[in-house]
Amino acid sequence: MGSFVESLGGRYHIAEDVGISVADVEVMAERTRHVAGIRAGDAGDPSPATAFGVFCGIRAAVRHSSSLDSLRDVPIAVQGLGQVGMELCRLLFGEGARLFVSDLNPERMKQARERFDAIPLEGDALLDVDAEVFAPCALGGVINDLSLERLRASIVAGAANNQLAEARHGRALQERGILYAPDYVINAGGVINIAHETRAGGPTYDRARAFQAVARIAETLEEIFRRAQQQGIATSEAADQLAVARVAQATHRAA
Repeated sequence: MGSFVESLGGRYHIAEDVGISVADVEVMAERTRHVAGIRAGDAGDPSPATAFGVFCGIRAAVRHSSSLDSLRDVPIAVQGLGQVGMELCRLLFGEGARLFVSDLNPERMKQARERFDAIPLEGDALLDVDAEVFAPCALGGVINDLSLERLRASIVAGAANNQLAEARHGRALQERGILYAPDYVINAGGVINIAHETRAGGPTYDRARAFQAVARIAETLEEIFRRAQQQGIATSEAADQLAVARVAQATHRAA
């Protein structure tokens, strides 16, 4: 994999994701310099930063939806207890949230129950929970025609990629009055963190500075929520508008 990435000549950089560990990326680094999330850069595993960004995003979504400045006693359903999901539970528990969790691994659900007083549920039962927030942190496509019929949460905000099975499901969430924190916005913390890794001739990685940048995910989401409300569009559409505008602006500056 490292050799393949190297063959692209810097057009693509690789880092951790589902099923890819720091150790895997460090092996790839033996064949390519176009990697991130390695211990040599000091940033290492990006999952804590991803979880922190989702945590900040959940707080922003709850504040926008319910005008609550605290997550104390707020019921939150977390689907998927991998490295990101488990760390997210730790952060939410620290804020006093009431947790419902689900994972294919019974041992992980047991850990969440013991560590965070979480209520474990089997399969897709999380969809039926009267939660303020449904946080998908497993695989994508979880928001689809079938799940939308059952979903009882007021907010969808989690770390999974490609949460909408189809683009139209963003509009479907809006029509049901469910606030959606677009996935590629709220789960960007890991990428933001590794972007702060040491580069040749660049600054040394500073965790505090990196996490300050991750925390600004909340500000971006607030802007998206405002845009969507003002224009009467889905938050997924507002996020796409903002993304296109920012890329165009960066491209113009580079030119």
